[in-house]
Amino acid sequence: MSDRVFFDLKSTHNPHRYHLQVEPGLSVGPPGNLFMFGGVGMAASIRAMERTCERPTVWATAQYLSYARPPSIVDLDVLVPVHGNYNSQARVIGHVGDKEILTVNAALGARPSEFSHQWAVAPDVPGPENFDPAEHWRGDDRDPDLHTRIDMRVVKGRYGKDRKGGELSPDGQVVLWVRPLEDVAIDSAMLAVFADFVPSAIGNAIGRNAGGNSLDNTIRFRHIVPTEWVLCDIRIHGVHGGFGHGRMHLFAQDGELMASASQSVILRIHDK
Repeated sequence: MSDRVFFDLKSTHNPHRYHLQVEPGLSVGPPGNLFMFGGVGMAASIRAMERTCERPTVWATAQYLSYARPPSIVDLDVLVPVHGNYNSQARVIGHVGDKEILTVNAALGARPSEFSHQWAVAPDVPGPENFDPAEHWRGDDRDPDLHTRIDMRVVKGRYGKDRKGGELSPDGQVVLWVRPLEDVAIDSAMLAVFADFVPSAIGNAIGRNAGGNSLDNTIRFRHIVPTEWVLCDIRIHGVHGGFGHGRMHLFAQDGELMASASQSVILRIHDK
């Protein structure tokens, strides 16, 4: 497994404070109006807590409060109110200057146990080499963003520009093979980035060119193993009152369940 990372989180003289430079390659949105991808904020917070606590993340949840735009610098402050023998309870407050961008709460640690099993089963689908790279609806060589750094193959469902189907999905499911185009590690932070693609399945579910702004993002890590590709099984549970809710299971190529994630989003229709 590569030891390279998807973004450069800078340490400071304070072991509880980190800096993240917001660049176009960490951002999404229309040209000229980019903002940091929510999954990047979650991922950077997870990495900051793991460095400070020196423990792996078990569970983390982010509440998104505002936007960080290039070329701003996000300061991540780690608080650890509980540090026990096997697990820690930690929190990150991410801000640009005095403006709070996100808050992430987490539990970290590992306990001795003989039990290791999974009941969630990966979809039985062909490998990623059987599918063409997906055409993202934003981001290209002229206006690079986070999408231009991700290789995505659509196994099931409508994605990107193909979401304008005009019909409701029968099951709200999208299945994707995903990997970073760069040789970087598939670790807890990279999985947190992938997990924030739950809103991309909203358009498939309702048959419109639609997505959503994340209100929250929760990820639970089971067992991260070496893998080149991640199989993302996304289910949109429902939409109502201008909001949508869904989840994702993230599997390694051998079917190992590495993590599960869930989100609530503000429903956005992009008809223009």
